[in-house]
Formats: sequence, structure tokens, C-alpha cells
Amino acid sequence: MSSSSSSALEMEIFQYIDAHQSDFIKDLKEWVAVESDSIQPHLRKEVMQMMTLAADRLATLGATVNLVNLGSHQLPDGQVLPLPPVLLGELGKDPQNPTVCFYGHVDVQPAKKEDGWDTDPYTLTEIDGNLYGRGATDNKGPVLAWINAVETFSVLKLAMPVNFKFVIEGMEEAGSLGLEKVECGSKDLHSGTFGGIIHEPLLDLIALLDSLVDSTGHIQIPGIYDSVAALTEEERKLYESIEFDLEEHRNNCGVKKFLYGTKEEILLHLWRYPSLSIHGIEGAFHEPGIKTVIPAKVIGKFSIRQVPNMDLSVVKKQVVEHLEGVFSKRNSPNKLKVSMPLGVKPWLADFNDLLYKAARRAIKTVFGEGPDFIRDGSTIPVARMFQTVTQKSVMMLPIGAADAGEHSQKEKISRHNYIEGTKLFAAFFLEISKLHQNLHETSHTETIN
Repeated sequence: MSSSSSSALEMEIFQYIDAHQSDFIKDLKEWVAVESDSIQPHLRKEVMQMMTLAADRLATLGATVNLVNLGSHQLPDGQVLPLPPVLLGELGKDPQNPTVCFYGHVDVQPAKKEDGWDTDPYTLTEIDGNLYGRGATDNKGPVLAWINAVETFSVLKLAMPVNFKFVIEGMEEAGSLGLEKVECGSKDLHSGTFGGIIHEPLLDLIALLDSLVDSTGHIQIPGIYDSVAALTEEERKLYESIEFDLEEHRNNCGVKKFLYGTKEEILLHLWRYPSLSIHGIEGAFHEPGIKTVIPAKVIGKFSIRQVPNMDLSVVKKQVVEHLEGVFSKRNSPNKLKVSMPLGVKPWLADFNDLLYKAARRAIKTVFGEGPDFIRDGSTIPVARMFQTVTQKSVMMLPIGAADAGEHSQKEKISRHNYIEGTKLFAAFFLEISKLHQNLHETSHTETIN
């Protein structure tokens, strides 16, 4: 495929995508309307519904679709729930074409309007060029953008440049939380009657949570930094070269100041060093008003973002030993239980791989400039698994923005990113095809010589 014909082909594809923006946004509106929250047990049916919607959409493209039953799982409270099936899809089996496997998820984090949303989180709403709704950027929008890109080739009756495999799941958001539990008696007690004479579970829990991380963000669990690789000069220069506006990022976060004052330190702690975050306390009174009650049982939830070289089993042991040590010093008769429902190993990609070369070219074609190669603390558990099982290169190719608000209130994806992201995926397919063809021709030439 010559560069001129490729350019003409890209133009045809991009024009189609521009002309069908409204259709693509309508599809996203339909998907966002499904409250596929995998965290809340009572919404499991909605997750199942979302998996069916995704399967139907791929089947419409002519893909072979298989919804694989994964059985059930048990929640910490003993409740057993069916797991959503994983969607395995395949489109195209041309032996002359390379094969690209796409992974995405269609479950979302919890969202309620009263949490601080300006709009209904499950009604996609466009304001000032931004599409607001839970799942708009994480991850329903990107999944649909990929499908829309594939669909564009089909509708225009263009030869598929690559074979496609799809892996889409509905439980990505449900893992990677550490849970700790402190239990006292069998019932809640009145603080006016029992306050000051018993070991209150909530006070024990607060002391435990307070022991995990200090005011500078440093994790206080002994030994947890021991296996973190030393920063090399080459890596430090990489962070120095990344375009990053500290003040803009601070404004996007809505905070008055960061824990660190330089761009390099912020990026290092965002992407390179482990972090510990506390997410909530279950069992304590949290409604408006006052309720003078001492809860009998409380559960604190936290997570640790691990980095390369850290070992899950070692970290778990360090966490348990630390919490049990702190708890023992309180001389409390309450019971402590520490559990880790799910742990995910860190993953690091090789951005010198040809897959990244194709992505770099596609990004330059669509956005007019090359990408920064970054690390990120967002947990995508299957990335390492895919790389281990397939022994192929794995890449994250995002189309959201740093201020997209995934997992928080007012999650959004800009119309620009959604549509241009669809073009990016289409251009990426073409670049993968060209690289594959060049490799094949080089190999053939070497064989003849």
C-alpha cells in the first residue's frame, strides 16, 4: 500500500467518522444508560445486560461472539453471586493479515447524582463539547470507539487491514481493594450509655488507617519500598522531557496544592513509586444528621498501587504484620481481620516494540504530534496476564484526558476525543498492516538473498 493511497484511504475513513458523529454519540448514550456497576451486588443484572449489548453489537459486525460462563464468586459477607461472562469475539481470519487483540471492559464504578454530579450520571449529557456520564471515558466510550472504527471499514466495504480478536469483561472495576475489618460485639451501642468504657471498633480502625501513610504520602509499612528499583539517570531524563503543566493539573484536580513542588517529583510519585489510598469506612453512620451510636463492626477499605519488582505475597505479609502489630499495641479486646480479596501484579511495557511504532505514527496522523510514553497507576489486571500468556507486546492506547474524572463525579469524555479517538484506532489498524507488510517483504528479501 503506497503512502498516497494510504492517505486517500485515511481521508475516506475520517470523513465517514466525522459524518456519523451523532450516531456514535447515540450509541454511547445507550450504553451509559445501563447502570453496569460491578461493585454493587444488586446491580449484577445490569452488568449482565451490558455484556449482552456488547455481544450484540459485535455480532452485528459479523464477528463470531462467545459469552463464556465464569461461574460465581463469594463476597466477603458470604453472599454468592454469578460472575458476568467474558466476551470473546473474532472478526477476520486472513492468514496474510496480522491479528490485533483488543481488551476493554463495560462495567463501571458506582455513581449517584447526590455524590456531586451536575447531571444524572446514567444519562449522557453534552455540555460545552464534553460528554458527561458514568463510563463515558472508563471504559464504555473507548470500547465503542474501537468498535466504531472497525464498523467504519465494514460499512465502507473496505478490506479489513487486520484480523480482530475481542476480549471484553464486566468485572474490571470490582477488584484490587484491600479490606480490613474490626469487630467488637454483636450489636451497635448507645454512645451516651457505653461511650468511654469500651474499646470502640471505629477508634481502633481509625488508628489502624492512620498508621498506614503519613502526611507527606509516604507509606509507613516497614519494608514496602525495599524492592522498588532505583531511579536511573536515563529514566529521570524521560520524566524531564514529558510535557506536563503542574498548575493546570492542580486546577483539574481541584486541590490547593500537591505533596510535591516539581513536575519531576509529581510524575515520579504518580507513575513510578507505590502509593496507598484509603477509600472508605463501611459500618459507620454516614447519613445527614446525628446518630449517637457506637458501631459494633466497621470495615476500612484501602488499596496499594504496586510498581515493578514488588511481590504481591511479600506486600500482603508486610501489610498484615504491620496492622497486627499496631493493633496489638492498643490492647483492644476487639477482633481484627485483614483480607486482600484481589491483588494484581504490576506491569511494564516495552515502548520500543513495533506495536508502539505503529501507534506513534497513527497518533501523529490524527493529532498532528507524537505521544508521550508514560506510566500510570490505573489498574488493568489483564495487561500482565495477556503479555505472559501470549508472549506478545501489550499496549495501552487511551483516548481520554487527564481531567476526564474516571471513578469520580462528573466523569466525561470530550466529543473531540471520542471522535478523533475513533479515527486514531482506524489509523492504527492501517499502520499495523503496513508494518506487517514491510516485515514480510524484508523477511522474503532476506530469504531470497
